Amino acid sequence: MRAYYHTYGLPVVLSNCSNNYGPNQFPEKLIPLFINNILHKKPLPVYGKGENVRDWLYVVDHAQAIELILRRGKLGETYNIGGHNEWKNIDLIRLLCRIMDKKLGRSPGTSENLIAFVKDRAGHDLRYAIDSGKVQRELGWEPSVTFEEGLDKTVDWYLMNEEWLRQVTSGDYLQYYEEQYGKR
Repeated sequence: MRAYYHTYGLPVVLSNCSNNYGPNQFPEKLIPLFINNILHKKPLPVYGKGENVRDWLYVVDHAQAIELILRRGKLGETYNIGGHNEWKNIDLIRLLCRIMDKKLGRSPGTSENLIAFVKDRAGHDLRYAIDSGKVQRELGWEPSVTFEEGLDKTVDWYLMNEEWLRQVTSGDYLQYYEEQYGKR
């Protein structure tokens, strides 16, 4: 994109973001996976000791930042979008467990007992970080939702859409692809 901007004048603005979370996220990702596993009292597989750090950005905040960058960003520039919200995985998971126990009417600590530490992936980054100071300084953007608020909204969405979650995790969508596009 940058090369086309500089070489041909293609009008582009670029953005990079930190980890997104929120409604409709495919349940292979940490937060929806763990919501689903907690619902069904399945193990919560935590890499290593859970010390990996990630910055989390609520998906609606991300969409608003993209819109702002498209409207007001300077052509050829790159803007990082971050949540200013770094968490160790284990701390995030424990918070999620507390939220789920409360919403499901379970005794405190019930979901935390599902945590199972597993071997970390080879080459797995310990920390993902992003400096979103530029988008704040130049365009006035900052996240509007705290992590706790966003996580609460996210859990509510998955609890209100358990049928969607069931269909997505059942693998039925694979049959749809096969019917539409044939075997590959």
